[in-house]
Amino acid sequence: MERPGAGGINSNECENVSRKKKISEEFEANTMDFLVDMPFATVDIQDDYGITDEPQINSERSKEKERIKSDRVKKRKPKRKDYQPNYFLSIPITNKEIIKGIKSLQNAVIQQDKRLAQTMVRDGSFHITLLVMQLLNEDEVNLGIDALLELKPFIEELLQGKRLTLRFQGIGTFKNQVGFVKLVEGDHVNSLSEIAETANRTFQEKGIRAGESRSFKPHLTFMKLSKAPWLRKNGVKKIDPDLYEKFVNHRFGEEILYRIDLCSMEKKKQSNGYYYCESSIVIGEKNGGEPDDAELVRLSKRLVENAVLKAVQQYLEETQNKNKPGEGSSVKTEAADRNGNDNENNRK
Repeated sequence: MERPGAGGINSNECENVSRKKKISEEFEANTMDFLVDMPFATVDIQDDYGITDEPQINSERSKEKERIKSDRVKKRKPKRKDYQPNYFLSIPITNKEIIKGIKSLQNAVIQQDKRLAQTMVRDGSFHITLLVMQLLNEDEVNLGIDALLELKPFIEELLQGKRLTLRFQGIGTFKNQVGFVKLVEGDHVNSLSEIAETANRTFQEKGIRAGESRSFKPHLTFMKLSKAPWLRKNGVKKIDPDLYEKFVNHRFGEEILYRIDLCSMEKKKQSNGYYYCESSIVIGEKNGGEPDDAELVRLSKRLVENAVLKAVQQYLEETQNKNKPGEGSSVKTEAADRNGNDNENNRK
């Protein structure tokens, strides 16, 4: 058997080199596939994970490259959205006919798919959102209340004593993720849009971050898939139109614009299911003259507050009268004088 020369290569060594090269290539390919599945696959993988074509010469150059790489990553990462609305202007839905119709719709959907029960908007929370905004502290909430109060005269001037009647008919969705009862098109929608636009301008003029990027589309939400995110894992990724087919042309009724509330998205809801309300404005007079539950609560609070203030004021007045200097002593002096005169007259 011939031995290889000094510069020769053994066939076994060739196979070993070839095998090592193949394993190395497979490992590199698998590593790249793994990185693509990572959350930051949309940015350049080489920059993010330090895979470079050139060796690092010295520590100074290495630090410089790290700094450049870090700057690139920071620039590519999406900026955090600091505008997160947590308050909104709400038009509450109080017409019992509308509420009854929505509950019938919800029950019909649930009967076909019980898993959707958790996606339903609960009774008492039905409303139309007029405007969303971000109020970060008590001062901004007070600014929001001031802006809401400034809306009242504008709305009354716009309506000129007439009632704004909102008619609801049919069903719509936002990308099959949110189900809502549609507002019938007409002049009332134009008036509502004008009120929303003025509200947006009024709040922004006070330095409040308000509004949305999309155009105003009034709607009455009855279900949201986002309320039950676990449904997506179970295959429910959209609202099936067949679920509400019988209500596509259903007339739900009319709601008269009577009140606009400044509500919190985060604070605990009221006992009736409606949102926590910071302040309200009343537009015109409500049909039938009967206040709703929320109005009764406000009236009760006002009566209690007035009674407490009156009692405190009366107590303070009585306390001040008792503590006035000279009054008590003068009364006692007069009584003593009378007693002295009586005794003198008896002696006579």
